[in-house]
Amino acid sequence: MNATILSNNEKHYPVLLNEILSIISPQNGGTFIDCTFGQGGYSKEILKFSNTKVIAFDRDSKCKEIADSLKKKNKDRFTFFNKKFSEIKDLESDFKNIRAVIFDLGFSYSQIKDPEKGLSFDNKGPLNMRMGKNNFSAEDVINKLDQKDLELIFKYFGEDKDFKKISKNIIRERENKLIDTPELVKIINYSKKNRNKKINNATKIFQAIRVFVNKEISELINGLIESVKLVNTNGLIVVVTFNSIEDKIVKYFFKSLSDQQKVSRYFPEPSKKKNIFNLIQKKPITPSEKEIKINYPSRSAKLRYAIKINYSDNFEKDFLKKFHKLIEVENLSEKLWKKFI
Repeated sequence: MNATILSNNEKHYPVLLNEILSIISPQNGGTFIDCTFGQGGYSKEILKFSNTKVIAFDRDSKCKEIADSLKKKNKDRFTFFNKKFSEIKDLESDFKNIRAVIFDLGFSYSQIKDPEKGLSFDNKGPLNMRMGKNNFSAEDVINKLDQKDLELIFKYFGEDKDFKKISKNIIRERENKLIDTPELVKIINYSKKNRNKKINNATKIFQAIRVFVNKEISELINGLIESVKLVNTNGLIVVVTFNSIEDKIVKYFFKSLSDQQKVSRYFPEPSKKKNIFNLIQKKPITPSEKEIKINYPSRSAKLRYAIKINYSDNFEKDFLKKFHKLIEVENLSEKLWKKFI
């Protein structure tokens, strides 16, 4: 997961920038956490207001050069950590008065087209997909996990209907050769029952592998949990998602901890959970036609946000339980790691 999408001309387009600035109101000052620094789109805009500070995180070491440049211009007002955003829990007590925590879970055009990262199915090189701070690559996943494990990854993280057939064909093909990017695309294409006219056949499988390699589910869940602890009362948590799995997690997190939490008809007693959030807007904010025209990849973005009104630590167990199956599948990585020992 990383911030900001770039279009083919590589001009920088932070997704839903105006909408986010309107929500977080940096003109009123305060400290903001940019959890997915990327190419610095949000951070740069926030720092244009002289009474603001930004703490930025990104696991991709290639973002450090941009961060260093921003640091020179803003000195004590900008701090960058080359870490996963789940590690915001380690912030020192010096960083107080947090007005908003911002997550943009997209990828930049430069990251997608970087052959070293191997994120694109157009890439001719090895499978990688590591965004930084990883223990294994996509190549390890495809060439070392067994068929049932691959099926679970493709089913839950890619939601691809042909997950069984694709997994079976990968196992068969790798008996004779190492599966690289072009070979995986080839396997996916001949495994699909019907060609998808809207997206590339390989899109969902590549998404599934990337989510697994970078442990994006637990990263998001833990990042959200820690953000509640850090942000001030009346502060904001703002999240831009790009796929249905991410959006499902964020939607549940906000709604289940607000006055919009559902009451079961079988157990109509009111929830004993304290409302942590106030939701101003029920439905997600999506890019305008104008933004999509300028930056077409932004079309799948969904922005949700919540205002923290209380704090309680009794929500974590329920939140983790809700998505325990996704976390279980993600933890298959431990099985893979043991194969290297």
